[in-house]
Amino acid sequence: MKRHCFQLNLSAQEYLPYYRGQVSALIVQADDGRTIQLPANSLRPFVTASGIAGRFELTLDDNNKLIHLRRL
Repeated sequence: MKRHCFQLNLSAQEYLPYYRGQVSALIVQADDGRTIQLPANSLRPFVTASGIAGRFELTLDDNNKLIHLRRL
């Protein structure tokens, strides 16, 4: 398993196209500099009225498939 941490700060307005399904993936930069693409709907549990903000840890399997996403 691989773990990547990243910081995310999106306003509700910025996340709206992802929430509506108009955009299916979000690209973030991990703390180690790697660029990671993840399904936008995986962030839905973390959406608040003001958007999404915080540090997250992404866990991937050996085939780079999402196993778990959590806020740190």
